[in-house]
Amino acid sequence: MSFFLAIDAGGSKTECLLADENRVLARATTGTVKLMRVGEQEATARLAAMLAEVGAAAGVSLSHIARTCFGLAGLSNPAVRAWASRVLSEFVAGELLLCGDEEIALDAAFSGGPGILVVSGTGSNAIGRAANGRLFGAGGWGPVLGDEGSGNWIGLEVIRAALRAHDRDGFSSQPPIDPSGVYPSLLREIERHWKLNSLGGLVAYANQRADSGHPAPEFASLAPVVARLADAGDALAAKVLALAGVELAELVALVFRKMTSTTLGAPSMTASSSWVGSAIGVAYTGGVLAHIAQVRAAMTARLAVLLPAARVRQSPVDPLDGALWRARQG
Repeated sequence: MSFFLAIDAGGSKTECLLADENRVLARATTGTVKLMRVGEQEATARLAAMLAEVGAAAGVSLSHIARTCFGLAGLSNPAVRAWASRVLSEFVAGELLLCGDEEIALDAAFSGGPGILVVSGTGSNAIGRAANGRLFGAGGWGPVLGDEGSGNWIGLEVIRAALRAHDRDGFSSQPPIDPSGVYPSLLREIERHWKLNSLGGLVAYANQRADSGHPAPEFASLAPVVARLADAGDALAAKVLALAGVELAELVALVFRKMTSTTLGAPSMTASSSWVGSAIGVAYTGGVLAHIAQVRAAMTARLAVLLPAARVRQSPVDPLDGALWRARQG
């Protein structure tokens, strides 16, 4: 009997499963091992502990693993690829397949076939596979340079929008109350979430640079707060979530344009016409799209305009399913 290991390293957590040819034997979870967010020593310790946990839960020695598929972001960085290869070889036997975290999610949705996947969790990006197997991507440039529509982007954008409103309306000392009078302003809710007690404290914390004694602010943690306030009727929160959905739809449309071009910037009428009248599968994954209905609805509505043939799946895909599919396929 052969055993397989599937790992999905996301921006906020890392998950893995151990399986045989027919069934999943055990699962385990740890914090993120993304080197952009934690140091190499911490990432290695987390990964090692998770692997030990899943092996013990399955009752399978990691020396008996036939193949591992490790999906993680940042593989274009040689240091990330080298770290992943080195650490996995220390703890796990067998063949190692390294691929982007978005690739395993794409496989979870389409099992190697054509389609488009949009990711919105801590970060964001989109990836598509054409009928000939070629991959096309958009976004994924990180929290400083991109990640539009992601949890991190939502957190940053809502603070920026609220501060612009503060400058315009001057409501710092008297937070506005909605007509029903049941909830305070966005800024006050953000202060409360981060356990701060003043606007000055919020600004100082949000601008804090990460170092050994001060971690970077978790802007993505604000996304559920924004969603809750949008549900309660906060127009500014709802506007930010709607814009997040539009940004994600734009990523999907951009990937589609690349897929239907023979070369970038040179549209092919033959390639494009092959999609006319055919549904284009669009899948999604990540905490924002999985759990914030306002973002998902805005993305779907915008796609109906940009890409009428798009057929958005009703539920999120689990990237681990794609990693396991790859590990079993070899």
